[in-house]
Amino acid sequence: MHILSTATAYPAHYYSQREVVDALLAYWGEDAKIGAVLERLHARTGVDGRYFSRRLEEYHALDTWGKTNNVWIEVAEELGERSIDCALQQAGLERARIGAIFFVSVTGVASPSIDARLVNRMQLSPHIRRNPVFGLGCVAGAAGLTRAADYVRAYPDQVAVLLSVELCSLTWQRDDMSIANLISSGLFGDGAAAVLVGGSDVPRRGPRIVASHCVFYPDTEDVMGWDISERGFRIVLSPDVPQVVRENLGCDVDAFLAAQGMTRADVGSWIMHTGGPKVLEATADALDLSREALEVSWEALRRVGNLSSASVLVVLDEVMKHRRPAPGTRSVLAAMGPGFCAEMLLLEW
Repeated sequence: MHILSTATAYPAHYYSQREVVDALLAYWGEDAKIGAVLERLHARTGVDGRYFSRRLEEYHALDTWGKTNNVWIEVAEELGERSIDCALQQAGLERARIGAIFFVSVTGVASPSIDARLVNRMQLSPHIRRNPVFGLGCVAGAAGLTRAADYVRAYPDQVAVLLSVELCSLTWQRDDMSIANLISSGLFGDGAAAVLVGGSDVPRRGPRIVASHCVFYPDTEDVMGWDISERGFRIVLSPDVPQVVRENLGCDVDAFLAAQGMTRADVGSWIMHTGGPKVLEATADALDLSREALEVSWEALRRVGNLSSASVLVVLDEVMKHRRPAPGTRSVLAAMGPGFCAEMLLLEW
């Protein structure tokens, strides 16, 4: 099985970090203490700007979870269609060629799910196998890619699409002055990514998916996730996340590579979830990598922020289009997220 093509899609509204800070300061009033903390935290995110589902001034009217979730459904359908069509165009395939769709998100809910709505909207095959996944968070880009690869391994003549849509701005809690919420308001953005995966009988266009690996860390539920109430999603973001990465990622990657008869020295490129500055630094420490080895991830963070599950797919898209390694190069694609857990894939170009 192999990756055929990748694509990204973003809402129309892009704001610099300065514009976002000014909007938040105006909303939260003249509290000097909050303002100073907000300025300091946003300056340290490594983000220059982000895409938003609505104009900043329109968020004031989204004063219930129902209203924000309706926007999530609307924008998710729009970005989902655009990103899938772009991926199909690059692969030279028609919509009817998709045999399965894997949809991942953690920033909104819908039933029928977004994938079902896209079947109608895009007139996809009525026999398409739908696989909506909620709750995996940042790890879902890597996990969804693994699930899509598992599908085409079983059906080698099939093409599957992984779609990630994350509209993080619609989850911000306006009355939450916690450090976690202040950090998330400066780090997370909105966007979508699609990846087409083909079975062994489908002509190869991109890297082969050699193997995958997942690790669950027991009793780490409080490290990352959501507290869900009538107000919607309230972020859980422990300061322990970088430490969990440092303590686990290196040995888990080593075990994964050893099972393939490899070591880190055999890896030619690293396609890693953007996380945030502390997470990327912890990733580099855990894997003994230079900053340059993760430069594509740093650049994605700077350009669009953390897009949760879509982040690692944005990095993959950049590598596919502009940083493609030489034939025969091995790459590790990996992400970590709520659970706490890690998912990783080995790619061969």
